[in-house]
Order: sequence, then structure tokens, then C-alpha cells
Amino acid sequence: MSAVPPPISDQPVLKLSNVESAYGPIKAIRGVSLQVRRSEIATVLGSNGAGKTTILKTISGIIDPRKGTIEFKGEDITAKDPSFIVQQGLSHVPEGREVFPLLSVHDNLLMGAYTRSDRDGVARDIEAVFGYFPILKERTAQDAGLLSGGQQQMLAISRALMANPDLILLDEPSLGLSPKLTKEIFEIVVRINRERGTTILLVEQNANMALNASDYGYVLENGRIVMEDTCAHLREKDDIKEFYLGMKEDGVRGERRWKKKKTWR
Repeated sequence: MSAVPPPISDQPVLKLSNVESAYGPIKAIRGVSLQVRRSEIATVLGSNGAGKTTILKTISGIIDPRKGTIEFKGEDITAKDPSFIVQQGLSHVPEGREVFPLLSVHDNLLMGAYTRSDRDGVARDIEAVFGYFPILKERTAQDAGLLSGGQQQMLAISRALMANPDLILLDEPSLGLSPKLTKEIFEIVVRINRERGTTILLVEQNANMALNASDYGYVLENGRIVMEDTCAHLREKDDIKEFYLGMKEDGVRGERRWKKKKTWR
């Protein structure tokens, strides 16, 4: 984590404008607008059910939006086929990892590189991901379904890297992992961003880890963006401290401030 980070461009690599998606009659995200600048880590914070995963699925083409536009590297990718979006340089690490359980670690990595034809580059990137996650090198011939949850998360991130993407969508990397392993994975995500310049959009319930790893943040409630700022500023906001970081204070009469209405409501 001592590597000098690449400069963050003012030019967004990803831009959502007034995006709305639904599951049948239920609106999951409502008029979401956000952008991710090249070489930065951006995060979307929110409780379970806020719509974070829906945002990522809509970007990667798994869900077609009802309204709005999505631009990636200046091109409109709204409702494009997921295979097309991957070929443009966007990789999605889904919630729950979803590795190919009956394929070996090595073959899972090759699946991540299926859009590439540069064999030498693929071989170099396999060694690069082994540098980030040495345990995967030890388990390279093992079926992915036999890995621990943390190792599967490492494999899912590595599989996404094998596409040599411009942007990675990273969905709840801490889900089901111990605090120690979560810290380790977040440190490596930051290393990947700093060393490779890979842009990352992270959605995460562990607000403390996400805010410390990311450059810019959005707060999502009930499908709407209710606050955005640099992560350094978000960490200092009272509402973020109370509702997302658990820093609750008792008032003069013992009334907890977190019971009061949020200032962004």
C-alpha cells in the first residue's frame, strides 16, 4: 500500500444519469445519478435492501433500466448485452462470489480472460494475481468449490482482473468474511487500484472499511442517492458517524441522537 497512486482524472470513466430500475412493480433504484472518475475507488454505502446490488447489475447489463442512461468511457452502454459490456473493459465481481465450483482455480482464472487472445499477457496476469493472492497459487489445481469463502472471494476478484478491465464493479467483498480477512482483502483492493490504476466501484455494508479504502462516496437509501462527498468528508459527517459507523452519542437526557431524523431526509 506504499505505491504512489496514479492521478485521478476529472474525466468520468462511468456515468449514470437519472437511472431507474425495478423488479416487476417494485422500484429498486429511483433516479440514481453518479459518476466514477478514472483511477479512483468510488463507493456506494447503504443498508441491506437499499438498492446497491441493483445499481451494479444495471450497469453490467444484467438488469435493463426503466429510465436513464449509462455511459462507460464516453459510450452509451444502457441496456447493452452483458457480454458486450465485458468486452468494453468492465468486469463485475458479484455478491456471493459465484466462482465456477467444478473448475480448478487455474481454469476459473482462464474463464476471466476469455475475451483476450494475448496468451503471453494472460500468463503474466496469472502470475500478477498470484502475487496479490499467493494462496491461489498454492491451490491452482484445486476445484474452486473446495476453497474457503475468503479464498473464493480472492478468486472472484482475480478472475475479474484477468479480463484486464478499465473498471471493476465489486459487490460486498466482505460478505461472510472475518474482520481479519476483510481487512486483508480491502488492502489488496487498494493495492490493485494504486499499482495498476484500475478504477473500482465498490458497494459495501461495512461502511468503515469502504470509506477508508475509497476516494469518493455516495449514500443510498431506499433506492435514492441522499448524500455524496469525498470519503474524507463523509467520515466526518455526523449522520455517517451515527447511522453507518455506529458512533452513537447520548444527549443530555439520555436520548440517543441516532433516534432523531437524519439531516438528509
